Amino acid sequence: MTIQKAIPSDHEILTQITKKSKAYWGYSNEQIEIWAQFLTVSKEYIETNPVYNLVAEDQIVGYYSFFHESENTIKLDNLFVLPEFIGKGFGKVLMNDFLLRIQDQNVQKIVLNSESNAEIFYAKFGFIKVGQIETSIKDRYLPVMELRIN
Repeated sequence: MTIQKAIPSDHEILTQITKKSKAYWGYSNEQIEIWAQFLTVSKEYIETNPVYNLVAEDQIVGYYSFFHESENTIKLDNLFVLPEFIGKGFGKVLMNDFLLRIQDQNVQKIVLNSESNAEIFYAKFGFIKVGQIETSIKDRYLPVMELRIN
């Protein structure tokens, strides 16, 4: 298992991973298509943001991406794993790599918008819920979480 910097030609597989991972939580194909613009990873996105792939068994099985929201705040924008790898420690590998990668960047805070079903995963790394944002589904909210770095 290795973690590699994504290249623009990875955009299609990363989009597939994102959609399949999101669908894992019980969302319909119709809902996934409604969200398609938010779940699509473009070549341009990979060219302008740090994106890292998790490769296992000679295939990309997950990835994460982030960007600087401000000088001292990083937003973890994506962290997705193919459904067959969920619950097997692959997300933890990605999160640990992300936290190591940003440790020398003078960051005071990491923020993210969590999938409701993944809130417990992020809490295990010390993230706390600080708010929520409404989604396109009635009465559905995404937890806004943050981790303060000392």
